[in-house]
Amino acid sequence: MTPRNPLAEIAKLFFKLGCIAFGGPAVHIAMMEDEVVKKRKWMSEEHFLDLVGATNLIPGPNSTEMTMHCGHERAGIKGLFVAGLCFIFPAVVITSFFAWLYQKYGQLPEVEPFIYGIKPAVISIILMATFRLSRKAIKNLELAILGFVTVVACLLGLNEIAALFGSGIVAVIIYSISRNQNRMHDFIPLFIFSAADPLKIGTLKIFFSFLKVGAILYGSGYVLFAFLDAELVANGWLTRQVLIDSVAVGQITPGPVLSTATFIGWQMNGIEGAIAATVGIFLPSFLFVWILNPLIPKIRKSKILGVFVDAVNVAAVALIITVCLEMGKDTLLDFRTTLIAIISLTVVFVFKKLNSAWIVLGGGMVGYLMTFV
Repeated sequence: MTPRNPLAEIAKLFFKLGCIAFGGPAVHIAMMEDEVVKKRKWMSEEHFLDLVGATNLIPGPNSTEMTMHCGHERAGIKGLFVAGLCFIFPAVVITSFFAWLYQKYGQLPEVEPFIYGIKPAVISIILMATFRLSRKAIKNLELAILGFVTVVACLLGLNEIAALFGSGIVAVIIYSISRNQNRMHDFIPLFIFSAADPLKIGTLKIFFSFLKVGAILYGSGYVLFAFLDAELVANGWLTRQVLIDSVAVGQITPGPVLSTATFIGWQMNGIEGAIAATVGIFLPSFLFVWILNPLIPKIRKSKILGVFVDAVNVAAVALIITVCLEMGKDTLLDFRTTLIAIISLTVVFVFKKLNSAWIVLGGGMVGYLMTFV
């Protein structure tokens, strides 16, 4: 039964996720899959996978763009903007608070004890999402092999975008050969963008700098810091220490890691700079999703594009597995974190209807207590 006010439902859900979604895009997408597919039945797992695959092919923060896709599926264009804004808002507010503290006192508060338990807990959420999505993505032996090869290639250092497009192209080539087709379809890049260069450094300069980054940023949110290093540090507008500290802010706040743009913008030009940086870096994502979402069902109707999307979906699941393995390597460093991960994993697979927020909050509290053991 459809609620009287789907926009209110969207706002409530994605504001909640924006408040408790720690751990990066893989965890955010896992939480969304649990909320919008399993619990609310807004869409099928197959369509959710199509959205994940399509989102990986456009610039911008993947998990934030997935919130927009989910909102669009529920309530059209209005739902797209409500979902995206509500997911971003908590992170921006929290990051602004940290930015003000940093500017006033020159350092960040100590919150490591709480993060200690959150990191191993979110690994369990990623594994559950991977398990669910892989059952739908892996439709045949060829896709299973492709997924395995993608995981290995990514662990060996293959670029995420190369993995996604490469998997799709390989699948299309195999499909074409099997159908004795003599020509390939062209795949045109989804965007061409060149930002204007304002005459002087200021709020407008900050806006255009982050707008450019938001329009060309592919891959993990951590790639953002490489872009900003080249865009801001190299030009002398920001010190590398502030950029490094902004990475820490991204680790200790929920929601999209791109909200660190708020922190950096604040250091550059106060609250005006924070607003300019935030709007600039997220605006392209709203526009890209607005354009892309209606095209996804049409893409599915094309056999050769359907093959491409199937392969991209498998590659997307492979990337999530890679993220999980990398997180495990960096997080499970002692018996405490390993124990938290095992307990969380058991809870996730035994109590499948339990809200993932409780896993995150529980992991944080247990981690805090265990730092005193």
